[in-house]
Amino acid sequence: MPALPIRAALRSDGVFLADMAAEAANWRAGAARPRHEIISSPDYRRYIAGWMRPGDAGFVAEAPGAEPVGAAWYRMLPRDEPGFGWVGTGVPELIIGVRPVWRAHGVGRALLRRLADHARGEGYARLSLSVERDNYAVSLYRSEGFAVVRRGIGRDVMVKRLG
Repeated sequence: MPALPIRAALRSDGVFLADMAAEAANWRAGAARPRHEIISSPDYRRYIAGWMRPGDAGFVAEAPGAEPVGAAWYRMLPRDEPGFGWVGTGVPELIIGVRPVWRAHGVGRALLRRLADHARGEGYARLSLSVERDNYAVSLYRSEGFAVVRRGIGRDVMVKRLG
């Protein structure tokens, strides 16, 4: 499959990022929670509310016809409102979601690489994320240099050094 165009996320992509946060939460087939339930939850709202705050960055992959099919973005979350993958002040936390039909076609990998390159260019030394231990994306993250730094109940925090 040819590589899809990837563009910088815009302020107007907030609704799509919410869709991708729901896709990320609903990665397990047959266990889908309603979108509104996910994005209204404080656990997920922190990743999308007020999109394009200072420090936010992201990228969107588009299918032919400019239909968005996946996104990867990061946020700088404060110590008093940490995300699932928070490891420290000054470490952006990554969120990634891809529409199911586009998974396993390299879209997530391309988005992840683009976001890591951007973060490196912005001077960040690390990126963090959280992933459920049985999520098939764990192998993608490992292959892209992420390593487990903290184990939790059913989910792990992973970090990629950008040096």
